[in-house]
Formats: sequence, structure tokens, C-alpha cells
Amino acid sequence: MAGADSYSPLIESRADLIEVLSRGCKPQADWRIGTEHEKHVFHTNPLRPVSYEGPNGIHALLDGVQAATGWEPFYDGDNPIGLRNKESAGGISLEPGGQFELSGAPQIDLHASAAELAEHMAVTKAVAAPLDIHFLGLGVTPIWSVDEIPAMPKSRYGIMKPYMEKVGTLGTSMMFRSCTVQANLDFSSEADMVKKLRVALALQPVATALFANSPFADGVDTGYLSYRSHIWLNTDNARTGMLPFAFDEGFGFEQYVDYALDVPMYFVIRNGAYVNVAGESFKAFLRGELPQLPGEKPTIKDWEDHLSTIFPEVRLKQFLEMRGADMGDEKSVTALSAFWTGLLYDDIALEAAYEMIKPWTQAQREQIRQDVPKLGLATPLDRTNLYDYAAQAVGIAEAGLVRRNRLNAAGKDESIHLAPLEETIRLAQSPAERWRAKLTGEWGGDITRIFTEAEM
Repeated sequence: MAGADSYSPLIESRADLIEVLSRGCKPQADWRIGTEHEKHVFHTNPLRPVSYEGPNGIHALLDGVQAATGWEPFYDGDNPIGLRNKESAGGISLEPGGQFELSGAPQIDLHASAAELAEHMAVTKAVAAPLDIHFLGLGVTPIWSVDEIPAMPKSRYGIMKPYMEKVGTLGTSMMFRSCTVQANLDFSSEADMVKKLRVALALQPVATALFANSPFADGVDTGYLSYRSHIWLNTDNARTGMLPFAFDEGFGFEQYVDYALDVPMYFVIRNGAYVNVAGESFKAFLRGELPQLPGEKPTIKDWEDHLSTIFPEVRLKQFLEMRGADMGDEKSVTALSAFWTGLLYDDIALEAAYEMIKPWTQAQREQIRQDVPKLGLATPLDRTNLYDYAAQAVGIAEAGLVRRNRLNAAGKDESIHLAPLEETIRLAQSPAERWRAKLTGEWGGDITRIFTEAEM
């Protein structure tokens, strides 16, 4: 184990791999809500992406937020690449193209999640304003190509980028010019995980349709409502997708381990440095047969790192990560967590959602995933379309949140955070469709108007 992380034990058996996932089981009283979101950064004078270096760069933004919050920086070499709040387990990190990500701390309810987000935006915007840094709440940058976006100094992305170019056509677009919002939720047992994972996987295209917010790229209307979702279909099929095996009889932690073992690796971290093992097998690592680290065997931390490089529509770690939604405005960020909390954290709602998706076949689940980036809520399913299922799902989520009865200071329950989705259902139009109408209407074809109207 020469050079391995001393605090992490070696993997001794297959049971160790399974135990990393099963450690996530916790009683319902300990369930929390984690919300993560990424936002594009841009300058306005002139309109351009933001570099890492320079007096008005991302480095300066991180320094300013650190000074304002007291959060501790972490580094890649000599470069700060994020901040950690050691008191709450939240943090800020950088995506490859400078997308500024808040990984929210686990919160007791959606009101706390919304308050955390509001505080983060207030602090970050106050620091960013003198730097002429602005934040854009969209799923994809609307005008800049991958080559126009400065890369952040993170070693893992130097490994991922050339590998992405080998295994998919749009992987670098995913890295450099896409943004998502993600909800992280808990489970009580293996059976509870399985039921929640199945509901979440089946309904992920519904979430994609509801939150579709990336119709533009390269300065044009792409023809997609969620171009970000289209990008993911063309990123790396070995580590993305709808996990059809999760619906097989007998599925559980062990079967997810089998899947993860077959996903090619990206890197191994040794002595704080990234070792490029892109395309290698974790099974070979378990045998001590990695060409780059001959004779060396993996630690638990290596396995956890590997699990974090898998990108299915719902990712299993020691919680479930919902990964299907485009980034939007501030209220939409909390709405994403509200949608999934209402569906998955109330037993009656979970059962209703499970009954709704149970008749869907693997072929149907895969077809709606393929169709939804372009068709959104109009995606056909059975004798109707996703709009009807989306309306039903939002209704189930609302009832679940009402039953949770978590009240804010004004006596309002968590269902208030579904307001953006209720508006989408009322209009029968996703945010993307509303942007498209503005482009051809009041904007007179000037796509740059979105930088003003979608600024956070």
C-alpha cells in the first residue's frame, strides 16, 4: 500500500464494497435533505466567460467568499479549488468550466434548505459584484463553445477531458458548459433504497421535463428543451443511463456493486496527486494488477472515489442522488428537492408513486429517457404523454409534503416550495419553452437577453 492514504483501510473482501453502500441506512428520524446546484459564471463588460486567474477571476471569487464566510479552502497543488464549512459539512467546489457549485449541508427540512441557499446567494453575489462576476441559472451556457470556456486547474479534469473525447461526442460539453441541480436523500434499509431508487429512476425523465431549462447552445435554439439532458445521452454510456438492472428481482446493494465494478476507472489519488488510470478496471485494481500502480491494492477511499465517478440518472452512494434536472432560478433549486422529498419521504406518497411507475416496461423507461430532451412534457407514454404523469407526480409530492407537516415561521408547510412546478403544470410549458417564446417574440432573436433575465 505504498503511498496510499494512511487513514483508509485496504479492501479485504467483497463484503467491504457492499458495506460502503449499506452504511447509508439510517432511521427515518435521521433522514436529511441535501441540495446541490451549479451555476454558470460570466462577466458583463464585455460579455464573456470567467477565467480562474486574474484580479476578477474565480480565484478572487473564492478568496472573497472565504473571507466572508470563514470557510476553509482546499487545494489542487497550490490552487484553491473550493471551500469547506467544517461545521455543517457543506461546501463550494468548481466544475471544469468554472461553474460555481454549492454542495448544501444535510438539512432537516426544505425551509432550512431554502434558507441555506438564500444565504449562499446573498454572500456570493455580494462578493462577486465588484468583480463583475454574475451567475446564470440555466442548464447549458447559451452562447459559448467548449473551446471558449477557460478550464479550472483541477487535476481530475485533466484526466477526464481526453478520456471523455474518446468515449462520447459531448462529454466535454457536459464538463465545461452544463449545470444541474441535484437532490440527495436518505433511505432506511436495503428494501427502502430499492423502492426509492426504482421510483426515482423511472421518474427522472419526468423531472427532466418539468425542469427543462436549456434550449440554447452555441448562440442558437438547439431544438431541444433540455440540451443538457441530450448531452448526457452522448457522454459515456459505460457510466450513465437508467440502470435497468435495478428493476430486476433480487436487486440490492450487491448488484449495484457488480455494476460499479464494471465501470471503467478515471483516477487513483496517492499522496494528494491524481494518478491517471482512465479506462482501467477496478477488478484489476483489487487483484493488484493496475499497470500504473503494480502490486498495489485499493483502499476503501479508492472505492468511494470510484463510486463518485459513476453518473447514472440516479446515483447510489450512502444516499440517493437525483441527477436529472437542469439548473434554474433560486426557487427552482429548492423545488427540485421539494419534488423528490414529497415523493420519497412520505410512505403514502412513495407507494402512490411506485404504483404509478410499476407498469412501465424497461423499453418504455428507456424510450422516454431518449425522447424527453427534445419533447419534454409532450413525450409520449402509453396512450398519453409525460405531462399527465408529471401533473400526477407533482400532486403526489404536494400531498406528501403536506403530510410531513414541517412548518416555517409563518406556519406554511413545505409544499410552498413546489410553486415553480405548479406554474409549469398550469402553463403546460417548461421554462425552456418560455425562453424559446421570448427569443422569437420580445427579444427579437437576441439570445444574449437571457443573460439578464436568467441571471440569479
